[in-house]
Amino acid sequence: MARCSLRADNLCFGPRCPSATTRSSVLPGSFGAARPSRLASKGGAKFRVFSSIKERQGVKESERPKGVNPGGAGGLRVDGLEKAEVVSGFEGALGEEREGGGEVGFDWRWPPWKNLPQRYKLIGTTSLAFVICNMDKVNLSIAIIPMSHQFGWNSSVAGLVQSSFFWGYALSQLPGGWLSKIFGGREVLKFGVLVWSLSTALVPVLAGFMPGLVLSRILVGIGEGVSPSAATDLIARSIPLEERSRAVAFVFGGLSVGSVTGLLLAPPLIQNFGWESVFYIFGLLGIGWFAGFQLIKEESEGSTASRSISRSEDISTNNSIPSSLGDLAGNLKDVPWKAFFENQAVQAMIYVHFCGSWGHYTCLSWLPTYFSEELDLNLTEAAWVSILPPLASVFVTGVASQFADNLIANGVEITKVRKICQTIAFLSPAVCMTLSSIDLGLAPWEVVGILTGGLALSSFALSGLYCTHQDMSPEYASILLGITNTVGAVPGIIGIALTGYLLDSTHSWSLSLFAPSIFFYLTGTVVWLAFASSKPQNFSKRD
Repeated sequence: MARCSLRADNLCFGPRCPSATTRSSVLPGSFGAARPSRLASKGGAKFRVFSSIKERQGVKESERPKGVNPGGAGGLRVDGLEKAEVVSGFEGALGEEREGGGEVGFDWRWPPWKNLPQRYKLIGTTSLAFVICNMDKVNLSIAIIPMSHQFGWNSSVAGLVQSSFFWGYALSQLPGGWLSKIFGGREVLKFGVLVWSLSTALVPVLAGFMPGLVLSRILVGIGEGVSPSAATDLIARSIPLEERSRAVAFVFGGLSVGSVTGLLLAPPLIQNFGWESVFYIFGLLGIGWFAGFQLIKEESEGSTASRSISRSEDISTNNSIPSSLGDLAGNLKDVPWKAFFENQAVQAMIYVHFCGSWGHYTCLSWLPTYFSEELDLNLTEAAWVSILPPLASVFVTGVASQFADNLIANGVEITKVRKICQTIAFLSPAVCMTLSSIDLGLAPWEVVGILTGGLALSSFALSGLYCTHQDMSPEYASILLGITNTVGAVPGIIGIALTGYLLDSTHSWSLSLFAPSIFFYLTGTVVWLAFASSKPQNFSKRD
């Protein structure tokens, strides 16, 4: 017994249709009792006919009923006598077929994401990876307190352990971009998640051995460091230009969700199960993501997304794995490094990325202490207040991406859109930090509200700076992000330590925390407006 699949786009209704005799000839006597099923779809109504076919082997080509066109574009089409094509993609939803049955069946679409385009599945799982990424980044900032008490660490040792993450993070940016260019962002992202998840789960085992603990945190930094470039490459290869702002915002917005989730989950886990639990549980989440990501297939070349990308921009999709170290060295040599650094727009991206990271990393590390010491909040209040900026960023990210994509869809020049978004991302926190630095007699909750609003609006950078790499060169987007993110990781190494040094020297939060950030935000805005460009660049190899 076999199934026949009839689709409504092959049926004709109205005065131009063939005669009823012609249409009815689809069901000759050799077919058993037909069972039609009307199905709804985006493209219009679809029909399935389940039939038993007797002595199928005896039907010759010359005996095929008139009006049945197996592969043609017009007339009626019967898809696959040997293998049924179920229009909803859900095989066997009606149970076992019985010859001569006449009941009407339904297709249940479960799970709900089953029929989503593959590019949406890739973006969704990539965003989830970034949620886990920041969960594994913030867990140590909370667990370091009980760990310091247990192992007798002073502030210098605790600072060494925390900063070791940024050593690996900075070192892996360029290699991550290069590997994403060669192997594809999808493969590099899988590798990164697996490395940082296994290293996170090993922290409790190595905590009593300082070299091993530092090495594990460096590996966490390496795994997380290759991920932004990998995600950038994946987006550049999978997402059409008109959807790119939302895709970037959705993926990198997972970092804010991860910060909130980690800050919410870590304290109760530590209180009830010990500090070791956050590393084991968060590490297992990443390993589970790695296993699940294997089920997500890449979009085929003939898909809608692929055709849209190929129409809008020229991008190489050759991710063949080099066969030898010589091939790897050749690929590395072929990258136009000199052309990158001679380009003014790339130079602007490098400096602006540094400026944005300075404000982000210093505030991420020092705001809880600022809330506690300067605003006289207790530790519990300071911890909850620290969640507000990343929580607000989640909502601002969605607004910013929609704002940017709408401007582009309405014909606004892409460079102008990126400049507008990045200007909002820099001037907003600069103004809010200035207001917080001046003694205006504001209540603590008012200061918290001002800082939260300013830092949340800095998420406009996801529709500004973070889209520009792909706008300039989809082919080298991952490498460009690797370059700028390497420089952007420097504030995590020196900015956090310098803020503490200035705080000990001046005893002023305004001078130590806010003044440097304001300086970089303002100068970064000037550089961005003067030199930034989203025009496609032809980086010819000149070195």
